[in-house]
Amino acid sequence: MSRVHVNLLAACMVLLLVPCHGSSKFLSDHGNSVNAKAFRDEIMNAMGSVLGCGGHADQKQIASIHAVVKTMWHTMPKTDDRIDRRSLRYVVHRYFMQTSSLMVRGFEPSRSVNDSHWGAADILSQMVPAYVESVLESKHKAQNGFTMQDVVDMVITLDQLIFDSESSLLEDVYENQEKTPERTLSYQGVKQVLEEYLIKWMVDADPEDQEMLVANRTLTKEILPHYQELMNFGEGKIKAWDFARQHQPNGRGNDVFATRYSFEDVHQVVGGITRSFQSYWQSECDTMKGTLVDMDKYSTGRVPLSKFYGTGLDLDWRFGESEAYLRELGALDESSSWMGPQVIIPNYIQATSNCIIARPHYLVCCVNECESLLGELESSIKAPTALPGTILDLIRNMTSQTTLDHDEPPHLDKNMVSQLEQVAKNHGGMVPLHGRLFAQWLHFVFPRECPFPHKMGSVSAATPTEFGDHYIATTEDMEKHASNVTDVHLHIDKAELHWMSQWSPDEELVMDYQSELQRPWQWRLLFLVGSLILIGAGIGGGVLGKNIKKDTGMASFSSHSHYV
Repeated sequence: MSRVHVNLLAACMVLLLVPCHGSSKFLSDHGNSVNAKAFRDEIMNAMGSVLGCGGHADQKQIASIHAVVKTMWHTMPKTDDRIDRRSLRYVVHRYFMQTSSLMVRGFEPSRSVNDSHWGAADILSQMVPAYVESVLESKHKAQNGFTMQDVVDMVITLDQLIFDSESSLLEDVYENQEKTPERTLSYQGVKQVLEEYLIKWMVDADPEDQEMLVANRTLTKEILPHYQELMNFGEGKIKAWDFARQHQPNGRGNDVFATRYSFEDVHQVVGGITRSFQSYWQSECDTMKGTLVDMDKYSTGRVPLSKFYGTGLDLDWRFGESEAYLRELGALDESSSWMGPQVIIPNYIQATSNCIIARPHYLVCCVNECESLLGELESSIKAPTALPGTILDLIRNMTSQTTLDHDEPPHLDKNMVSQLEQVAKNHGGMVPLHGRLFAQWLHFVFPRECPFPHKMGSVSAATPTEFGDHYIATTEDMEKHASNVTDVHLHIDKAELHWMSQWSPDEELVMDYQSELQRPWQWRLLFLVGSLILIGAGIGGGVLGKNIKKDTGMASFSSHSHYV
């Protein structure tokens, strides 16, 4: 059992008299006035939920998490089969993005977090209490790192905390509709709750504006895209929950046949919506990407800002972010004197402005298509580093899903091969899979799927509300840019566009590769020096000298193979 399990189990033992369920108000918007002791009690209740107050987490859930994490785990640099703090955050972020496109607040990859600062003040909207921080930052963990089970524990904990956070909004809806959580609801009653819940869950606005939308459904249909389809989606989730409940061996028979729903039942329904909403909304992401790809005539993964705004003027709610906001999000490439400012397709699709749900503690975003490509490489390589030739062989057999109806081969010309070899040269002949340079290389190989990796801290994941009033471009600005659309470059070859002008040689490793990148050339140099000493000592014996020369070549080869 991992140390996290031991600590959490101890917490359960302390709280044996506390009901085994997460606090209904956990992670509600306390602001800065939260009572530290009360909040600590709420966290401990949530921890009790994670372990079932007896050390027994949901085995099916654990197995599912293990299956996702295992592929990444094999490619993490480790010391004694443990990873460092940055690696833990990185794996947890990727897990949630891969499984539900959830971006957990505080785990955004654009945030700078080093070994001496966990970033606890940022995790889950600055509300992680001292208890959890002490578990994560215990002296044992700081010195020895984190195991794979620790990663699973962190995922389970965050998943439970997010689930608990939804009950606060759900209770508000119950209260607004004068329904009491202690009484069960009919199917129609749940539909009424869910309609209001979805409006408030989806619309990032102050409570007064949300109440206005709830009271005026005509206005809501104008604000929320595909309103009726969303309501149908919610109703489908009720029916899916009904079906699952009826097929549970120990289901509540009376409620099943009477079609009644407890507060916990409805909570489970909204929890299912959070985990699956991205798959429902992905069609909108695909449509958005398809429109951008149609404007990308040179397959550079970039769209001139003039065309972007020209299209935005004709649409109701897409492609209207201001130039300043696009720059803040890292979705703007301003490095080309030929093309002028350009919107980077994968960075824009992944930007928080396109995360359809923006809650205080998490966002639901479009799928990061690069995750599947990187995951395919990870499952084949199963190591933190790889030779350029190994990567190239794998990449050549991969394709990207540019649109729903079109696959595109990777962009692998001589220049891209040379760039990868240079990345390897910077690291002694091996390519770290989790560094900025390799991510940058992947972007130019799959320019429409893999985001361009900006240097840490240079861009943000600010939502439109967080960015401020100027997140949207004015009609005048859009028209000004759109008027600059020109076809002057139509007959210019892609290579002549200097389309990789954004490339930078600055490396940033996501984690500590020191033990992995004991460079083969260093070992060869040490062996060569040792061989020369031996040769000098045995210079009178020709046979000894010849044998050592032969062995030097073989040992050099063996050392290189070891690091492969």
